[in-house]
Amino acid sequence: MPSRKYADGEVVMGRWPGSVLYYEVQVTSYDDVAHLYTVKYKDGTELALKESDIKSQSSFKHRKSQSSSSSPSRRSTSRSRSRSPGRSGRGRRRSSSQSREHKEDKKKTIQETSLALPAVLVLFKPSENNTKRYNGEPENTEKNDTSCIILEQKLKPDLEVKHFEQYSLRSRKDEKKKEEIYSEKKIFTAMKTIEKAPSKTKELEFGGRIGTFMLIFLLPATVFYLLLMCKQDDPSLMNLPPLPALESLWEARVFGIFLLWFFLQALFYLLPIGKVVEGLPLSNGKKLQYRINGFYAFIFTAAAIGILLYFQFELHYLYDHFMQFAVSAAAFSLALSIYLYVRSLKAPEEELAPGGNSGYFIYDFFTGHELNPRIGSFDLKYFCELRPGLIGWVVINLAMLLAEMKIHNLSVPSLSMILVNSFQLLYVVDALWNEEAVLTTMDITHDGFGFMLAFGDLVWVPFVYSLQAFYLVGHPTVISWPVAAAITIVNCIGYYIFRSANSQKNNFRRNPSDPKLANLKFIPTATGKGLLVTGWWGFVRHPNYLGDIIMALAWSLPCGFNHILPYFYVIYFICLLVHREARDEHHCKQKYGLAWERYCQRVPYRIFPYIY
Repeated sequence: MPSRKYADGEVVMGRWPGSVLYYEVQVTSYDDVAHLYTVKYKDGTELALKESDIKSQSSFKHRKSQSSSSSPSRRSTSRSRSRSPGRSGRGRRRSSSQSREHKEDKKKTIQETSLALPAVLVLFKPSENNTKRYNGEPENTEKNDTSCIILEQKLKPDLEVKHFEQYSLRSRKDEKKKEEIYSEKKIFTAMKTIEKAPSKTKELEFGGRIGTFMLIFLLPATVFYLLLMCKQDDPSLMNLPPLPALESLWEARVFGIFLLWFFLQALFYLLPIGKVVEGLPLSNGKKLQYRINGFYAFIFTAAAIGILLYFQFELHYLYDHFMQFAVSAAAFSLALSIYLYVRSLKAPEEELAPGGNSGYFIYDFFTGHELNPRIGSFDLKYFCELRPGLIGWVVINLAMLLAEMKIHNLSVPSLSMILVNSFQLLYVVDALWNEEAVLTTMDITHDGFGFMLAFGDLVWVPFVYSLQAFYLVGHPTVISWPVAAAITIVNCIGYYIFRSANSQKNNFRRNPSDPKLANLKFIPTATGKGLLVTGWWGFVRHPNYLGDIIMALAWSLPCGFNHILPYFYVIYFICLLVHREARDEHHCKQKYGLAWERYCQRVPYRIFPYIY
């Protein structure tokens, strides 16, 4: 097994993938299996490079000195030729003019094709006779040498770029020279063609292996605890519910109904209706295709439920067997997670999730080893993200509404139940109507599909998010119309922030040159994306999270203040979003480097303005 050549922390020169340019980088780690060095550029970008793409700084210094030592004789010869009395003045002028034009063309070609990074500006400084083309092929084999100078660019903190306007990198040494105009699109296109070598996940989340192992048991226990508490006459935290008999938690008929529901949604997903769109580029440059028909699936589901109710099917069966449905969903999600991990072992390296490729079984099983597991064109993660659990959430809420009417002999549902159903129905319909927006979320672009997302999509969303409706069945709460109006205003404020912020972000990501977004300003990054510094994203860094929290509060207020249990969702949501925010901060800092630091200086508040 060959030994490594460069040590951790050593400063070397690393070749930028897809080019012949070398930058000053620092070695951070070495993968003994793949024989790849992980290096960090000055702007914070981390890449995995082969040893052949790394050179010591001394080799560059040696080349520079060698070039300078061999140049004088040629320059002397060139000077003697240019001063020869036998040449006519006209010939000298023509030769001098052509030479100057030739040099200007070369400088322009080099400047237009050089890659620009946010923190590093690379310029070629060719000698008078020694030049080289950008693609590495010598123009003149007898006079082939290039000196590379790497300058650190100090970017101004208050730099703002209007909506994809061109910007220039000016030479400060000679103000008389013509300004070279650089287009961000050209730079970003060059950046996107670079394929990053796959690397192991080094930074583990959720407490690492021990934390993820505990979460595999803690998450189902939390769901069952909450459901048992809602069944209590006094659902206070100190009043622990009695444990039910194990045989009462499982019923084959309930599991069969759950399977029927899952595969019915899969059938709706496969229907050839709705447009087909491309997702964001993967690490290998490819784009997966997704069919956008979630809203149609919701309409078909509503029609199916309407037919069942017409034939007097008792939908409150869900309420009577709610715990059994939760157990069935948990068992199915566990089986699905095992299948996903087993199949991921045969997946190509470039198809693995960047956050779930640690090499530790428990951690990769929990976070998801494969990024986009598919059976043919059927994307398992994308399907589970919005279909069975999210639409199932609405069906469960409806079942709770009907159960409340039956148990309490009501001709119409209570005002509290109507508010909870209406608010959460709006949230689900919004998600399905804007289904395409989910393709830009971290769940799709970064996280693998493992136990975390499988359990979250199929168990946590439908059975925990419906906690308020389940609580109101056993603990009815009477509210007045003015109170209902105030709660509705709170929900509308949260929804407006949530929807407008997400729409702003998604539209900018999809089509940054949209004239409707011309008033937005952003900070350019080396990845080809811009960081918005105006609109909602100039107010706080995660305005969509702020809207989420406000809506979660509005969903819980109709349950009153007798018990804290209905507000578990608000507490959980705040903790979840704070964790996601910290995760996003770390991810964005690694991804965008100095551009993210400038963004944080411009937008200091994370979720809550003037607080956090």
